[in-house]
Amino acid sequence: MRYVSTRGSAPALDFEGATLAGLASDGGLYVPGHWPSFSRAEIAAMRGLSYVDTAVAVMRPFVAGCLDDATLTRLCKAAYGRFAHDAVTPVVQLDHTHWLMELFHGPTLAFKDVALQLLGQLFETFLAKREAHLTIIGATSGDTGSAAIDGVAGRAKIDIFMLHPLGRVSDVQRRQMTTVLAPNVHNIAIEGSFDDAQAIVKALFNDRDFNGRFTLSAVNSINWARLMAQVVYYFYTAVRLGAPDRPVAFSVPTGNFGDVFAGYVASRMGLPVAKLIVATNVNDILHRALTSGDYSCGTVTPTATPSMDIQVSSNFERLLFDLAGRDGAGLAKMMAGFEATKGMTIPADMLAGAKDLFVSARVDADTMSSAMRWAHDRANNVIDPHSAIGLAAARAADLPADVPVVTLATAHPAKFRDAVERATGVRPHLPARMGNLFEREERYATLPATKEAIAAYVAERATPAK
Repeated sequence: MRYVSTRGSAPALDFEGATLAGLASDGGLYVPGHWPSFSRAEIAAMRGLSYVDTAVAVMRPFVAGCLDDATLTRLCKAAYGRFAHDAVTPVVQLDHTHWLMELFHGPTLAFKDVALQLLGQLFETFLAKREAHLTIIGATSGDTGSAAIDGVAGRAKIDIFMLHPLGRVSDVQRRQMTTVLAPNVHNIAIEGSFDDAQAIVKALFNDRDFNGRFTLSAVNSINWARLMAQVVYYFYTAVRLGAPDRPVAFSVPTGNFGDVFAGYVASRMGLPVAKLIVATNVNDILHRALTSGDYSCGTVTPTATPSMDIQVSSNFERLLFDLAGRDGAGLAKMMAGFEATKGMTIPADMLAGAKDLFVSARVDADTMSSAMRWAHDRANNVIDPHSAIGLAAARAADLPADVPVVTLATAHPAKFRDAVERATGVRPHLPARMGNLFEREERYATLPATKEAIAAYVAERATPAK
């Protein structure tokens, strides 16, 4: 499998090259040169497979030429052996129509673990064959940071610099990052928003002088390997609810569009997805884009769902690339205009290509709290605010009664215990495996939200490229 940039001018790479690069050299995102597809029989054959065996079956086409089945199986066993549930991403029934896919059984209690535990294994495997020392620079709105740090902490040949917006993540999210004292881990709180952090990361990758001094890579969902790993749980869940003999709908709480794009990939591969419900909070750029074509940034509004407090959804570019007929040069012009003006209008013919699969919903704070109460009172299930955004959108969707609707439960409720308690009266406890999180020493730097400040900090601590 070869990987191409959404902006058309970066060289095509194999899976190993795309994984280590993260962002393409032309500022675009890597996507597979073609979408592999499975027959109905091949999807049906996934019934009863373990999560690891399902992962190998789904990811095999994407890693072809770089990893054989034995190696991929070994890496998946190492990644998912750390999860607290044998099913890795178990499904829980809420009522006759609605289900929760629990994605929070990994070591940092969020869906990001599903991808980042594997990404850490991939980095180590690929770097073992090279002299390179990898410098990872990432931005987090809450969960990516802790999951990425857990995946690479203490690993040889890797340094990680993780930016988070000061005061805009939960106390649990912050401590899961800042209490990791491994010498290769560097946490940075920036005096700005997640969008500021994400913009700084992209600017550093696109700075040829800086990029030339270090071997940079990404752990954000701009890295294709992360999305690839997330495609797996759509297949794993759907076949347990009747696929390929009946379609399944998924409601995805999202800010950066990565998790829901993985569902799009699953659909392109042949999984019968009835609908992908894009659930946003009041920071609703994706809802506006999909309903009216208005992809323009507003001011980020802080909410009880900080992982969704985003106005620039990086992975949306991957969908636009497909909707534009994979015209990299044309999309590069569109994205240049968006980056200059912070807005674009998606042409009607492009938007029409998304209408059959995607619907969207904007969920405010009251509706989110109502969904949390419903899950607790009617289904005896305590969910976090982000999952509640997805559930509210799922319950509001107008879908046939015989279509199961799966809401992706993206984080353990104890990561957002204050918001959960306000809505339900229940204060969720951290699992015992989290130990004495609130007694551990924290370590992080606080810096201005400027490319120059971050570049100087990284340059003083990172290992230069050879």
